[in-house]
Amino acid sequence: MQIYVDADACPVKDQIIKLAREFQIPVTLVQSFSHYSSKAMPEGAETIYVDSGADAADYRIMKLVSQGDVIVTQDYGLASLGLAKRCDVVHHKGFIYTDENIDSLLQTRYLNAMARKSGKRTKGPKAFSEEDRKLFETRFRSLLEQRRRARG
Repeated sequence: MQIYVDADACPVKDQIIKLAREFQIPVTLVQSFSHYSSKAMPEGAETIYVDSGADAADYRIMKLVSQGDVIVTQDYGLASLGLAKRCDVVHHKGFIYTDENIDSLLQTRYLNAMARKSGKRTKGPKAFSEEDRKLFETRFRSLLEQRRRARG
């Protein structure tokens, strides 16, 4: 098992790396060159840089993941592709994507895009809070514990 992070705008990278080290699971952060950092990564974590083009990180993650891996992303399209590959997919606010909720999320995204295209204003996401960070850490830990129990 491996954890892949759509890392360009991910506010919980440190929490992911900390928990992954605790559970001894390798982490790969995938982000565009426009977010380049020379900061050394801790053991068990690596960064892969991709072009800044639209969806470049998503395409790279999908090329790398295998069934049973974990993906952290806020992108519904990537979440849908990850679910199709039988990965666990988590939003950085702790929301777990499932086969049962992804179609509704994609439909809502599409309807909002059409509304914006026709000149209407739509609400953006709420600002990321410390409560969101704590919820993510709790749910991510729970997911990793479930995965460890399933492996025996």
